[in-house]
Order: sequence, then structure tokens, then C-alpha cells
Amino acid sequence: MRFLRPVFASAFCLLICGAVSAVFPAGFAAGQAPPKTAPQEPSAVPRPQANLAQVMRGILFNNANVVFSAQNNDPASVKPAPKASGATDPLAGVYGGWLAVENSALALSESANLLMIPGRVCSNGKPVPVTDPDWVKFAEGLRAAGLVAYQAAQSKDADKMLDASDQVGTACFNCHDRYRQRPGGPCT
Repeated sequence: MRFLRPVFASAFCLLICGAVSAVFPAGFAAGQAPPKTAPQEPSAVPRPQANLAQVMRGILFNNANVVFSAQNNDPASVKPAPKASGATDPLAGVYGGWLAVENSALALSESANLLMIPGRVCSNGKPVPVTDPDWVKFAEGLRAAGLVAYQAAQSKDADKMLDASDQVGTACFNCHDRYRQRPGGPCT
């Protein structure tokens, strides 16, 4: 045991000295202004990990269905699952009810960012047309529809959810009609 104490003390000293030298680099004393450095580029560059169909099935489809369900069913009436933390139904989970609808609406809005990441491909291997003006317009339409749905969910008003669901459905249809369902479209 006596041997471990000096080893622990040495390791602790190295840890503290390393932390101090990271905070106070060479030639920099306490109380002095830190040296000016060039701004660092972000290390995390957005890169697609999934193809467009996987993003749609994994994120947009599920969250749109939560928003759509709120137009006919009161999310507040959904009882939490017995083990809410493991619920597969967002409405019955830990963040269930209207909060689930709010979160799903925001997920739809944020998904517009995912749709604009260069380098993503459609399930057919063709590139997602992120520079096409219609694609940009439709992605922005999804963002706006998601925000409308978020505001409607915050209000807990069924009529507003009906209108918001219509806007989400329209945003989906516009893009699908142009890029997915049209023969010869980039993502068919």
C-alpha cells in the first residue's frame, strides 16, 4: 500500500501540472491576457450517414405521424406506458402527450437541415438535389410547417392542429410529387 501512495501522488501532480499548463501556456503568467490565436474551424463537419429514404423512414415519417395523430386524438388523453422510459409510442413515453407533439414538430422543422447536407444520396444512389431551387424551397416549407405544428401543439388547440397537419402534409406532398413519385425524378 505504501508504494501506491507515491505513485498516486505523482500521477496527481502530473495531472494538475498538465491542467495548469493547458490553462496557462508557456510564456503566459496568471493575470496576463492570453495570446491571440486564429479562430479554429469547427471540427465536426455535417456529413450524411444515411441515405434519404433512411432519414425519411427513421425521422420524418415517425414524427409526422405523431403530428398527424394529434388532429384526431387528444394527446393529453394518452396514458403513459407502464415503463414510460422504454415506450415505443412517443405519446405514451416520458415526454408524452402534447410535449411529444411539440418535440415531433420541432424534429420535422430541424429535419430540413438534414435534407440540405451535401453528399447525401437517394436510395437509388443518385445525389439528393440540394442545389435545386425547388428542393431548397420544399425543405424550407418543411421547416416552416414544423414550426406551425409546434405552435399549434403549444396551444393544445385541435383546430390549430388540423391546420398544422394540413401544412405538414402539403410540405411532404410537394417534395414527394416533384422528387419521389414523378417517373424519372432524382429519387425514384
